[in-house]
Amino acid sequence: MCGIIGMVGPDSKKDIAIKMLQSLSHRGPDGKGIHQENNTIIGQTRLKIIDLITGDQPMPNEDKSIWIVYNGEIYNFQPLRKELEAKGHYFYSTSDTEVILHGYEEYGLDFLPRLDGIFAFALWDTNRQRLLLARDYFGVKPLHYFIDAQTIRFASEIKAIIQDPNVPRRVNYQALHYLLNLRYIPGEHTLFENIYRLLPGHFMLFENGNIQKERYYSLDIKSNSNQKEDYYIDGIRHYLSEAVRKQLISDVPVGVYLSGGLDSSSLVAFMSQHSHEMVRTFTLGFNQPSDELNDARVIVDHFKTKHHETSINPDPLKEYPKVLWHVEEPKENALQGYLLAKETQPFVKVVLGGLGGDELFQGYIIMKYLQPSQSFHPLIPGFLQRHLLQPLSNLIFNIENATGRLELDEYRRGLQMILSIGDIKRYYLILRNVWDWDQGMYENIYGPVLLEEKLEPTYAHYEKYFQPSVGKALAQAQWAEFNTKMVDDFLLNDDRTSMAHGLEVRVPFLDRDLVNFAFSIPVDLKIKGNATKYLYRKAMNGILPQHTLRKKKWGFTFDPYLQFEKDLKLVAERVLTRRRVEERGWFNYNYLRKILDYKPDPRLRWHYFFLWLVLGFEIWGQMYLEGDPSNPSFALESYYD
Repeated sequence: MCGIIGMVGPDSKKDIAIKMLQSLSHRGPDGKGIHQENNTIIGQTRLKIIDLITGDQPMPNEDKSIWIVYNGEIYNFQPLRKELEAKGHYFYSTSDTEVILHGYEEYGLDFLPRLDGIFAFALWDTNRQRLLLARDYFGVKPLHYFIDAQTIRFASEIKAIIQDPNVPRRVNYQALHYLLNLRYIPGEHTLFENIYRLLPGHFMLFENGNIQKERYYSLDIKSNSNQKEDYYIDGIRHYLSEAVRKQLISDVPVGVYLSGGLDSSSLVAFMSQHSHEMVRTFTLGFNQPSDELNDARVIVDHFKTKHHETSINPDPLKEYPKVLWHVEEPKENALQGYLLAKETQPFVKVVLGGLGGDELFQGYIIMKYLQPSQSFHPLIPGFLQRHLLQPLSNLIFNIENATGRLELDEYRRGLQMILSIGDIKRYYLILRNVWDWDQGMYENIYGPVLLEEKLEPTYAHYEKYFQPSVGKALAQAQWAEFNTKMVDDFLLNDDRTSMAHGLEVRVPFLDRDLVNFAFSIPVDLKIKGNATKYLYRKAMNGILPQHTLRKKKWGFTFDPYLQFEKDLKLVAERVLTRRRVEERGWFNYNYLRKILDYKPDPRLRWHYFFLWLVLGFEIWGQMYLEGDPSNPSFALESYYD
């Protein structure tokens, strides 16, 4: 893996490009390079995984008319190389990077769908004066860009782009609103105004100041209901095994994150079959009741892995500024991955992770609510939902809000979820903690600056996922999870927290062939009798120990109530002072004060998460909007008022 940067246009400056590259040194501690010609500069910081000797970048083709900087792994580069050599292309390296260069020479943009891997790259075509940016099918690797007049800046991370003083550092209020509702930002938005993400499965061309963006890959989501369970069981085993086999390709040691749950344990099982060496496994505990160290040991003993187990007493808020700097937006679920990567990196440069298994095979707890309700959604006509149930839902919010009793929030949300039967999109989003259905929440949460903004409601972004053509309610929710939360929350976290330590995380569950097969499985076979991952568990029966197959799902997270009592309240009071909150104008200080002064209660989980995010927004504002982007402060005390 690597970090890539570039500038194309009249405002390109090499000294700025060098600063951009330096800001991504954590992504590529093994080397760096820059190529410049006229108004084009591209650069890369390198983490050496494949071709340790001749794989440095930027990399040119034979006549140096095409150059590339690239972040990722192409798992099928060897057969592609043989095909291109047969067509007369000469390779001077043994890296997967060079395959993209010659593939573009031979096939142009039609080569993109033939790449099997995870990638984000920038290719400069001198003859055409064309910049090509591309991102992998499911958004494993990141790519951001900013365009001003005739100049484009792009990078793996936003912190590189804002090294250019010509890039305004302003908050994107719409993205802030999304993040407060969802705890992530869906789609192409970022927290920075006019800095965007290239969407998964898309490419962008920048030629003569003109932009062309297109999707080059679309997932077929048509299920096949004509097969028996055994067909799907065999398919799951085959495609997951093949995904693991392909992703073991490396010139450095490969390990695997092991939680002891179904997904990571399955990776260990198939890795044990394909690896010629003892599998290296890595587990981290936080000395909390939810730790899964004992579950991981079951797999370690079963498959005889070389295990690395660590228990720590984390201090989430002390680490918050540093993690926020790497993730680039406030998150309450990023520290765990950051610490796990930190403990893993001294032993390996590459690990396999289990992300994607829950999205493909219906593993999340919210599916236990969605599955039994889906037969009722078609029974409620739209007019009844609009003219009776939604007004009743609004009334319930107004009553609960008027009482001022924060501990009633959980019960009110539960009632509103029931009243959303007939509107699967609303039902799903309430499960995901979206609150902007209720106008009174705006007045509770926001200060004058955000109250004046014309913010698009969160549900508008989800219209395209909740369509009858996708399937029943459960299938629509799965489609939304796969395209939004997985990409813009979990994959973002995985990339930033691992690359913060120069560690590459690969995701076998997002192998293209496996994903295509998984979406062909009828959704009612994935969760059955309200048992999550029903078919997947059957597929792993006989391969994994029964203890693992019966294990309940635990979240790899912190308890916000315990954190509030520990130090969240104290730190929030030091950072979120009335003066500071009212000067910024984003939030309503009186509501924050109410949460801080309210008697601590485990039922105030949403409020504590909200407080965590607001605290993060203030630190983010000082760090990214007002601070020195080349010299951030990671001391929590430096953000006290």
